[in-house]
Amino acid sequence: MILIDSSVWIDYFNGNKTAQTDWLDASLGNTPIIIGDLILTEVLQGFQSDKDFKTARELLLGIPFMPMGGRELALESAMNYRFLRRKGVTVRKTIDVIIGTFCIHHQLILLHDDRDFDPMVKHLGLSIIDI
Repeated sequence: MILIDSSVWIDYFNGNKTAQTDWLDASLGNTPIIIGDLILTEVLQGFQSDKDFKTARELLLGIPFMPMGGRELALESAMNYRFLRRKGVTVRKTIDVIIGTFCIHHQLILLHDDRDFDPMVKHLGLSIIDI
């Protein structure tokens, strides 16, 4: 199962052509993907047009969903953040540590276009689609 990060969805909805958006476009309906609450929020909050918001919401709500929070994941995320800091790595966004930890915890593959995930691949074993 593959989790698509908001960095890819945002580019996808903005019409930005990248290797990740090409992969997503080719995979929709053919590859098992999921979305989580944090990513759903990040993507949908950026729409200015009500029409675009509704279109994106309909598409995203058709994708299998998993909640991404909870006490256990919060503790694992904090430990992962601290581990990375000890390695000299500061992840810019806490939400990315949570998303990465979620994928590691649930053995999901992540499709992203955000450098914050690179140290999680190197030091924590995060699985990604390498494009």
